[in-house]
Amino acid sequence: QVQLEESGGGLVQAGGSLRLSCATSGTSFFSIYTMGWYRQAPGKQRELVASISSGGSTNYADSVKGRFTISRDNAKNTVYLQMSSLKPEDTAVYYCNADGRAALVSSFWGQGTQVTVSS
Repeated sequence: QVQLEESGGGLVQAGGSLRLSCATSGTSFFSIYTMGWYRQAPGKQRELVASISSGGSTNYADSVKGRFTISRDNAKNTVYLQMSSLKPEDTAVYYCNADGRAALVSSFWGQGTQVTVSS
């Protein structure tokens, strides 16, 4: 069973930065997954923030382009989300996702980490 554990969330002032990490265990094939960061604010649907494919192609929500950067370290089975110029509207629970559909394997979610941006 693949397990994902997020870390790095917390409270930060507007304009500040945080780096989220998602460590993956239970698989020797981390590199085949498209890894993504999603977020869910109170009363809102979960939305895709950023993703990075097995080949390194990245995709970002328009709301975070130019401020957030997703990266992965296949040797460490870890994906990162560097968040800069944070805004109060970035406040949400951030979830890590391992999407195995392209490789015809199961997908998995982490438990989430809270990010709170104060104004």
